[in-house]
Amino acid sequence: MSRKRDISREEIAKQFLLPERQSKIDTLLRQDGQAYCICRSSDSSRFMIACDACEEWYHGDCIGISEREAKHIKQYFCVRCIEEDSTLQTRWRTKRDDTGNKDEYRVRKRRERGETKSDKKNKKCGDCMGCYRTDDCGRCDVCLRKYKHGGGRQKERCKQRICVNFGGTRGRRRRRDSGSDIEQPPNAHLMTDYPRQCYGPGCVNSARYGSKYCSDTCGVRLATNRIYQVLPQRIQEWALSPCVAEEKNIKALDQVRKNQLEVRQILQELDKRHKELDYIVERAKNAVIDSNLDQDNDEEADLSTYCLTCGHEIHSRTAIKHMEKCFNKYESQASFGSKFKTRIEGNNMFCDFYNANNRTYCKRLRVLCPEHCKDPKVGDNEVCGCPLVTNVFDLTGEFCRAPKKSCGKHFVWEKLRRAEIDLERVRQWLKMDELLEKERHIRQSMASRAGVLALMLHSTYNHEVMEEITKASQQDQAAVQLELAKRFKKREKPRL
Repeated sequence: MSRKRDISREEIAKQFLLPERQSKIDTLLRQDGQAYCICRSSDSSRFMIACDACEEWYHGDCIGISEREAKHIKQYFCVRCIEEDSTLQTRWRTKRDDTGNKDEYRVRKRRERGETKSDKKNKKCGDCMGCYRTDDCGRCDVCLRKYKHGGGRQKERCKQRICVNFGGTRGRRRRRDSGSDIEQPPNAHLMTDYPRQCYGPGCVNSARYGSKYCSDTCGVRLATNRIYQVLPQRIQEWALSPCVAEEKNIKALDQVRKNQLEVRQILQELDKRHKELDYIVERAKNAVIDSNLDQDNDEEADLSTYCLTCGHEIHSRTAIKHMEKCFNKYESQASFGSKFKTRIEGNNMFCDFYNANNRTYCKRLRVLCPEHCKDPKVGDNEVCGCPLVTNVFDLTGEFCRAPKKSCGKHFVWEKLRRAEIDLERVRQWLKMDELLEKERHIRQSMASRAGVLALMLHSTYNHEVMEEITKASQQDQAAVQLELAKRFKKREKPRL
């Protein structure tokens, strides 16, 4: 007994921690030294239950309710409250409320009835055709999957053998499996068990399963009749109505041709520059070295710079030569190849050296390829020949007569000029290819716009044009009737 009296009020409240009695528990914890129950004692060590109306606490043994029975009470009302209001009645919890998990409750109920999942799945009403079918239809997606893949899933049944009332739309919707067919085929509405009329003109046969026609001949005949009926009207409409897309394509085609003409002019200008460069080089070969020309420059005697490729410090006099050699060294380590050989009429600007190991052709410019096209050796009597200019761009008509081997100002000037011309040629050729491809697309769209398929499909009903066509046909009919009336009057002879 001493143990029971040592129990605190908090422990008593935790035993009956229910949402609907939380306010009563809080009241019990706040009150101290008060009298409870019909016995009007302050003893709270025993089991107690509160009235949900007056919030008065009662001892279970005083009112005849045990602790086990109290767990099944949802709302309790004392005798005094029931006498005051006869509508108040003590409510007991149902078995469904006692079950915390609804799934467990369903399983328990199913076990009580002796029903299993398979029995529920295979339940049949006995009224529909699915309950009496014994063989698979061989047409639904389940049957096709079985025949195609050799078995399919064991749990899957033919859709024609499933009960409509219990296993069909009235049953619970099952979650779709990721492996099942989510999208139905476009001809699903044509897959019916009952016969359907063929769409062919004048055909009295039934259509095939999953098709509108009994044979391909009926489909071709119907398509031919539709073309004969619709195509003349569409052609007449196309001839009378202006096409905005056609006008835009014509303007775009003119612009493309204008751009092509500009590219051709630029290519002609580059050919002219290439010939002029050949003439300058040929003139330099016939010139003589000027011995009085001083190549030394005192202002640059002590200047130095750093190489852009290797980063070493070099003298300003030998900077251009060093950078050229350093660039060729690192450039030859890389490979730029293609398995197709360049096919250009006339002068081929690309290296096109065949590498047997990689089975590729080198696609560097021939002038700039340090790996396969070496620079020719320079003789001692060769003149530099670089054209001299003033104000950077103005040509003076003179050219450098210093020895080509020792000229540091114009080192490999001919190579750089030719590379500049060839690179600009490549750019213009790429631009010409883009313009030709664009012209081909425009011409293709213009040619296919008035085709049979385009006139049949990509056309809208223009009411203004159709009114003009109707008026023209009515005028033609009126003119024909008037002409027939005149001829009929001429044939009639006057009667005396």
